[in-house]
Amino acid sequence: MDRNTILAIVLSAVVLIGWQVFIAGPQQRAYEAAQAAQQQAAQAEQAKTAPAPGTAPRPAESGLPTLSVAEALAKAPGRVEIDSPALIGSINLMGARIDDLRLKNYHETVDKKSPLVRLLSPRETKHGHYMQEGWSTSASSGESAVWTAPPGARLTPQTPVTLTRREGGLVFEKTFSIDKEFMFTVKQTVRNEGSQTEAVTPYGLVVQRNIPDGSGKYSVVREGPVAVVDNSLLQRLYKKMAKGENVPELSGTKGWAGITNKYWLAAAIPPQGKKFTATLQNVGTAAEPIFQASYALDPVSLAPGQSTTLTSYLFGGAKVVDTLQAYEKSVDAFSDHPSKDAPGVWDLDKSVDWGTFIYPLTRPIFWTLNLFYGWTGNFGVAIMMLVLVIKVLTYPLANQAFASMAKMKKLQPEIKKLQERYADDKMKLQQEMMALYKKEKMNPLAGCIPIFIQMPIFYSLYKTLFVTIELRHAPFILWIKDLSAPDPTSVFNLFGLLPFDPTTIPFIGAFLGIGVLPLFMGAAMWIQTQLNPPPTDPTQKQIFAAMPIVFTFLFGQFAAGLVLYWFWNTALSVVQQYIIMKRNGVEVHLMNNLKLPWAAKNSAASGK
Repeated sequence: MDRNTILAIVLSAVVLIGWQVFIAGPQQRAYEAAQAAQQQAAQAEQAKTAPAPGTAPRPAESGLPTLSVAEALAKAPGRVEIDSPALIGSINLMGARIDDLRLKNYHETVDKKSPLVRLLSPRETKHGHYMQEGWSTSASSGESAVWTAPPGARLTPQTPVTLTRREGGLVFEKTFSIDKEFMFTVKQTVRNEGSQTEAVTPYGLVVQRNIPDGSGKYSVVREGPVAVVDNSLLQRLYKKMAKGENVPELSGTKGWAGITNKYWLAAAIPPQGKKFTATLQNVGTAAEPIFQASYALDPVSLAPGQSTTLTSYLFGGAKVVDTLQAYEKSVDAFSDHPSKDAPGVWDLDKSVDWGTFIYPLTRPIFWTLNLFYGWTGNFGVAIMMLVLVIKVLTYPLANQAFASMAKMKKLQPEIKKLQERYADDKMKLQQEMMALYKKEKMNPLAGCIPIFIQMPIFYSLYKTLFVTIELRHAPFILWIKDLSAPDPTSVFNLFGLLPFDPTTIPFIGAFLGIGVLPLFMGAAMWIQTQLNPPPTDPTQKQIFAAMPIVFTFLFGQFAAGLVLYWFWNTALSVVQQYIIMKRNGVEVHLMNNLKLPWAAKNSAASGK
């Protein structure tokens, strides 16, 4: 295969993959979801029994009424207010679980007047999502036990709150502390004031009722229960777990278990250094799944008069990489009174879906973007600077590729003569062309190098833009208010002059989000095609002519930051290729190739 054939195959594959990821894939998943919703699955009864020793309790939640958040909050027997610089919400005194949490610095949309992002909500709501740490006994798990709080208790970074309850001869105390970001410290003490020896099992869990709205829309991001245990990362998707996918237990001495969504994480963190077992499971049914990520430590035996104390942690908030890595060094990283002996949370930044195989690219790309953002204060400018860095690093290979393309264009007259001479003998034509390439010391495949270099970088940047919260709602210029979302303008409503959204049109709406930035990108790609040697095969010629148009429609649904990267990279490649071709003595009639009126007049005037 010659260079153009291979390039056509690569670009066609990109189009097919893009179609599958952004058009066909979401439509198929929506169809499957609709089918699943129509199925009548028998609900397995959830018996509210005590857990086996060394395991976390299973919440008895099937058959719960579905209430609004306001109704569920009001139904609780009592609540302790949470108020910190980053979080606002409350602790439910039933179970002493955190099931009401909103993020003060994050809104649902770009509009600062839009509602705050709600991370956690009571279990009685449709998408109940909460986290809890406690002790299970041979009698119960404490799932529905009501705790007592001091009058007027309010959890802030300056005021910890201690809750208490009694169960038979056991007295439980649970002291919550919160820092300035997203970490709760939970110090628990249990005393045996009875006459018999009791066994208690420390546990922590995070529960998500049903699949969150919007989850699974894009296959590029993994959402669902996740656990890190020592050097193992265990993660499962909501839909696969709902269908009964088996998940093994993991045991270790450092790590955590939680539920992660695109930008948010709720995690239960055991004492680092103590042996624990992490479990991911669906404790509900296929029709009404209840996802639980939990850990349990070994049981503790308490003789009469004995007590034991345990300090563990809960994380609930945004997956800000710098914040996660700060907690990896110390859980007191954002505390008013940090302790030098405070442990760190093992591999907490693995909650960000960096990608299993492209981690060596996504992580450095994010680090570079974050560095440039620190210098410029604009992630759009940071992306453009990243392109310059990539151009410098890949210059030798790109230079070789563009030089080869320049030689190819210079040889076009001779190639055309060979095609005319051996029009009826394809084998002889190939032999003569290869002999010509060998004589000119030219590799016809060298021109594919930029494509093969750009594809993994392109996908890694796409992944980085998609999963890192730092680029969520990050503005660039003028109309680009969110680099993680598609360009909001569309040529099909005259860039907002007409009062309708063309992307909502059934079936074809996904193709109609062609904004200003995708148009610039398509124009840059078209200009670049005019610099390249024209394909000799008519079919290839048609494919290459259509590529800028196809990519313009395809990229209309990509994040604006990704389109900016491709446009800026293509524009710089045009300049680089033009200079290299001139240096290799190739006549570049770019204006004539573009068929611009003034270029044609100038060409005619000069007699060319």
